[in-house]
Amino acid sequence: MEKKGQHKDETFLQHPIFLFIVLLFGFVMTDPFQIGPVGGIEFRPVKHDIAPYKEVMASWPKDNRSRLGDGKLEFVNEVFGPESLEFDSLGRGPYTGLADGRVVRWMGEDIGWETFAIVTSNWSEKLCARGVDSTTSKQWKHEKWCGRPLGLRFNKESGDLYIADAYYGLLTVGPAGGLATPLATQVEGKQILFANDLDIHKNGSIFFTDTSKKYNRVNHFFILLEGEATGRLLRYDPPTKTTHVVLDGLAFPNGVQLSLDQTFLLFTETSKCRLMKYWLEGPRTGTTELVAHLPGFPDNVRINEKGQFWVAIDCCRTPAEEVLSHNPWMRSIYFRLPIKLSILARIMGMKMYTVISLFNEEGEILEVLEDRKGVVMKLVSEVREVQGKLWIGTVAHNHIATLPYP
Repeated sequence: MEKKGQHKDETFLQHPIFLFIVLLFGFVMTDPFQIGPVGGIEFRPVKHDIAPYKEVMASWPKDNRSRLGDGKLEFVNEVFGPESLEFDSLGRGPYTGLADGRVVRWMGEDIGWETFAIVTSNWSEKLCARGVDSTTSKQWKHEKWCGRPLGLRFNKESGDLYIADAYYGLLTVGPAGGLATPLATQVEGKQILFANDLDIHKNGSIFFTDTSKKYNRVNHFFILLEGEATGRLLRYDPPTKTTHVVLDGLAFPNGVQLSLDQTFLLFTETSKCRLMKYWLEGPRTGTTELVAHLPGFPDNVRINEKGQFWVAIDCCRTPAEEVLSHNPWMRSIYFRLPIKLSILARIMGMKMYTVISLFNEEGEILEVLEDRKGVVMKLVSEVREVQGKLWIGTVAHNHIATLPYP
């Protein structure tokens, strides 16, 4: 005789709604029309090693006055995605790299902005110059051809400008500007896929980050969504013209900054929301240690005259984001849903705004400035403290922000 419970189970399994659920799940997992955020890529999410959300947020200071929102917008629609900001030894500037592939410098009110350097002879105004559209997807298919200069640093003694370009690697250009010369485009026989930021040691060595071996800058969101950790800290040695791997297996390594005495450097890991230290001298040489867990996703880190460190942070993490970070199988399903990434982010509770924080060498928080309403900018890439003013760059907007400080 057939058991009654077994009959009920079979009836349920044959129900049209159950069949629909199975088919929908199969559709989401395969995404045949490639309409989800990760459609068309080999998406293999991994577990994030990230500090607990509640622990980080409970101890993080708040800027209740949202003082960063008092900043002034400068050069609106004159600069396009000014990621990094530099000033030369004569105090001229700022210099900045743009989303259209150029490095430009400010020459004062009478002259305005002028093109200082380009990273490739491929660059042409017809192909690359899209004005305010340079920071939109209209530029993305041209980035690899036109270049995307990110981190900038001057060698104060020689006057040479060093550039980390997302597609053309590490380059340099003389004080007069012009076409930059490539220095490092490969390491260990393989292409540097995503050069991001750099700093120059007093011995001439250049430390710089290669954010991923798998994804380039256009696809940088996939690094975050997947949680992959193939990024590296690299070192270029001018005398031998060789490039070496200093650290491997990093999760979206981004900003780089040497300490005032150059005994260590700091770097950010964007995916893991943390600030790290790598020792260059002393008993801990060659080791890394945690400096600080951060409430959001850090970009560049820059030093001031006191030896303190400004970190630019796109804020903030959410409880839902933490759940997805620790459960790769959930991300595999969630980001295959046929819904725009911006909408999926809002569902997770992510409302991006800017936070900048000042740390001392021990990782103690000295200052936190927020722009909770996104008045100045919603995405920040770098903070430079120069002569009583903070200069704030952004990879996503068409302006620079300034704020008197302190």
